[in-house]
Amino acid sequence: MQDSPFQPGATRTADPEFTRAEVALANRNSGALLELLDCDITPTGTHYLLNHFDVPVLRAQDHVLEFDGAFDAPFTLSLADIMAQPQITLPVTLECAGNGRAGMQPRPLSMPWMHEAIGTSEWTGTPLAPLLERAKPRSSVQDFAFLGADYGYDKGVPHYYGRSLTPAQIAQLDVLLVWGMNGAALLPQHGAPLRLVVPGWYGMASVKWLSRITALEARYQGFQQVETYRFRSHDGDEGTPVTQIHVRSLMKPPGVPDWFTRARRVQAGPVALSGRAWSGGGVPIARVEVLLDGEWRAARLSPPVGRYAWTRWEIDWNATPGQHDLACRATDAAGNTQPLNAPYNLGGFANNAVQHLSVEVAG
Repeated sequence: MQDSPFQPGATRTADPEFTRAEVALANRNSGALLELLDCDITPTGTHYLLNHFDVPVLRAQDHVLEFDGAFDAPFTLSLADIMAQPQITLPVTLECAGNGRAGMQPRPLSMPWMHEAIGTSEWTGTPLAPLLERAKPRSSVQDFAFLGADYGYDKGVPHYYGRSLTPAQIAQLDVLLVWGMNGAALLPQHGAPLRLVVPGWYGMASVKWLSRITALEARYQGFQQVETYRFRSHDGDEGTPVTQIHVRSLMKPPGVPDWFTRARRVQAGPVALSGRAWSGGGVPIARVEVLLDGEWRAARLSPPVGRYAWTRWEIDWNATPGQHDLACRATDAAGNTQPLNAPYNLGGFANNAVQHLSVEVAG
C-alpha cells in the first residue's frame, strides 16, 4: 500500500461543540428538509446527500460497467446497453447509516447527522441479478464487489469507494442498477450516470458512480466493507456489519420556526401532527405512537408508498399553553420498536432513538 500524505486524526470526542471539520462536512453534504415529510416522494433537490470523496464527472455516453473476476462469461456494458434491459421504477426510502450520529456520546468525529439523512425517491433502473447470471459466476464465488469511480483517503488508506454483497444476499435482495431518479437522469452528486440501489439496507450499500462488478472467490476486503460500517463497541472489536435499516420515525416540525435555533411555536388549540415511519428489508410499519402531554397515543397510518418506502402517520393534538416535549416512535411488523436511547457503537451507526421536539404553545 502506498504511503499516505494524510495523517489519521481523532475518531471521537466528548466535546458538545462541533469541530471545524464536522461543520465543513455538513456544509458539503446535506439532509432532507423535515417540513417536506408531507411529500410521499422527496423532491430530488432535498433528498439527503452523503459523498465520501469528490464527485466524479462522468460522461454518460462514455461510461461502461465492467463485469470481471470469477465469471465464466465476463463482459462490459455501456449505459445504453443497460438502459435497454427490462426497466422498473421502484419507490425506495434510503437512509444514511450515520443518521442520528450527533446524538451519540462520545460523538464519533464524522458527518454530524441529527435526523435528516433520509429521503424517498422513485428509482428507475434494471434488476441486477439477471446480469450477474448472464456473466456466469463460478460456484466458488463468495462475494460480488461493487466499485465506484470516486477515490480518496479515509484514515490514511487510499481506495475507490466499494462495497460487496454475497450471492445469498443478491438472491434475497431486490438490487437495482439505477440510471434515473424521480423521472429524470441521475444528478452527478447522486451517482450519475449509474449507481446501485439496495432497497431495505442503509445507504452505504448503494454504491454511486458504479464502474465495476467483480466476482471474488474470497470475501471482499475493501476499506468501506471491513474498516467501517460495522457495529463496534470498543477499539479492537471486529464488530458486526451494518446492513438492514432499523425501524424509525420522524415528525414534521409543527408550527413556525425561529430562524437560528429552529425552535417551534404553535397556537393553542387543535394542531395536526404528522410524519413518516419506515423499516428495513421490506418490513411494514405496524404502529406509530406519539408522546403528547406525557402519554403515548396511537397515530393513524396511511398505506405505505411502496414495499421499500415509508409510511405516513397523523394524529390530532389539542395543544395547551406552555412548553411541550413531543416525540414519536414506530414499531414494525417484526416487533421491532424504536428505543428511547439507542445502544452505543463507535461509528455512531443506526441510531434510531426516538426524535424529540420541544414546542412552545402560545395562549
